[in-house]
Amino acid sequence: MTDDALARTLRFQAAICARFGSSFSAGFLEAAAADLEAGGPAVEMLRPFEGLTGEALFQNAATLRFLAAFHDLALSGEEPALSAAYPGDGRPGNPARAWNAARAAAPRRMAALQAFMRHEPQTNETRRSACLLGGFLEIAAATGLPLRCLELGASAGLNQSWDRFHYDLGSAGVWGPEESPVRIDTHWSGPPPPLAADVRVAGRAACDRAPIDVRVPENRRRLLSYIWADQTERLALCRAAIEVAVANDVRVEAADAAAWTAAKAAPTPGFATVVYHSIFWQYLPPETLAALVAAIEAHGAAATTEAPLAWLKMEPSFQDMTRIELRLTLWPGGEERLLADVHAHGATVAWRGTIATV
Repeated sequence: MTDDALARTLRFQAAICARFGSSFSAGFLEAAAADLEAGGPAVEMLRPFEGLTGEALFQNAATLRFLAAFHDLALSGEEPALSAAYPGDGRPGNPARAWNAARAAAPRRMAALQAFMRHEPQTNETRRSACLLGGFLEIAAATGLPLRCLELGASAGLNQSWDRFHYDLGSAGVWGPEESPVRIDTHWSGPPPPLAADVRVAGRAACDRAPIDVRVPENRRRLLSYIWADQTERLALCRAAIEVAVANDVRVEAADAAAWTAAKAAPTPGFATVVYHSIFWQYLPPETLAALVAAIEAHGAAATTEAPLAWLKMEPSFQDMTRIELRLTLWPGGEERLLADVHAHGATVAWRGTIATV
């Protein structure tokens, strides 16, 4: 049995991986697509997604779940042949050999692989904080107030610690504690953000429909598994950010984003309340999107100069899903500004800043 939409989606994801520098993941998914068409183990793993349209497969992140399930198995060490074919310890990895090992392991690991794929995808891309940083600096500069930071779709909550990371923005400058174990560089073009802004984080909280507690070793591995296996720098950043989160007892509440925002994000005198998220919007059903927008706009209508509300979002453009934008809406006023065009993983920031409008 084959499913043309599934095979096409695997190949589409392979092209995305190649575009973003993961040749290993691209080769692995190409081999899996061929296996799916030939009726191999990929068929059984992807059976719950059978019959879905390409758009539905994308919304459900079926291919990312599939890719991460095998990466998780490789990281576990329970299948030595698979682990040996993956990148690590200076090895570049061999995608063809890795798929052959995955194909051999799949029948005996099918229950665990399917259980992994039933769990919602969980990613925490630490370098995205370099994109969000510019927005936080803009808010601090504009309001002069301490920040209440509320993250939606936070997964393990690693980016709640954005102010505890050290950033190298190239010619734009540096920001953050020099002693931080999390050191983020990004290619910054355009003017610098307001690096001299007085940034004070007075509170931080986060929600996710299915949060990850990184105090549990298996959960750490799940988080790492969603990072493409040959992108070792991203993996190292994530591991360092996990340590910062554990050291600072960062928590994420299990909650619906719309209900949580309605309850938590009311403007508070003496603080700038910041609702923020990154690569989150596309995973929400229409009814949740509508309720979330309504909650934020209702809080925005109640904002004052003494109790402002900011909505900071790093999300794909509605016109072009391959283009990622950083946008900021600040109440009172409610004008939305396009701050930057950014890389999905935070590798580049083309800053527009204070002069940019929608």
